[in-house]
Amino acid sequence: MKNRCYTYFRIVGKFNTDDISNILNLTPEKKWDIGDARVNGSKYDFANWAIGYCKDYNIDTEVQMEKTISKLLDKKEELKQIREKYEIEFHLEIVPTLCIEESTPALAPSMAIIDFCYETRTHIDIDLYLEEG
Repeated sequence: MKNRCYTYFRIVGKFNTDDISNILNLTPEKKWDIGDARVNGSKYDFANWAIGYCKDYNIDTEVQMEKTISKLLDKKEELKQIREKYEIEFHLEIVPTLCIEESTPALAPSMAIIDFCYETRTHIDIDLYLEEG
C-alpha cells in the first residue's frame, strides 16, 4: 500500500443544488438534495454540492488543494452571495491515507488557500487514515 490523498470542495446545508449550480455557473461532480434517498433508503436532511475532486496524489498536498479550488478562485463574490442567501457551510476536504512505512506528506495549506478559505469562510477539514504495510 502507498500513501494517497484526495481533495474536494463541498457546500453543505439547506439549499437546492440547482440554485448553487446556476449561481456559480458550474456543474457539481457529486450532489444530493434534501429528501433524496441514501443507499440505505433513509433520506438526506441536508443538501450537498461538491466539486474539484483531485486524486492526483502529491506529497505537497497544497498542490492538490490548489487544483481543487482553482475553478472557484474567480467565484468568491458568488460564494459570499450563497453564504448570505442560504443556511450553508463551505468545506475544503483533504483526505489522506498514509502508509506507516512511507514518508508523510505535507498537509499545510499555502497562503493562497488560507486567503481563499478566510475570504469565503471555508472550513478546512482533514480526515486522516492510517494503514499498515
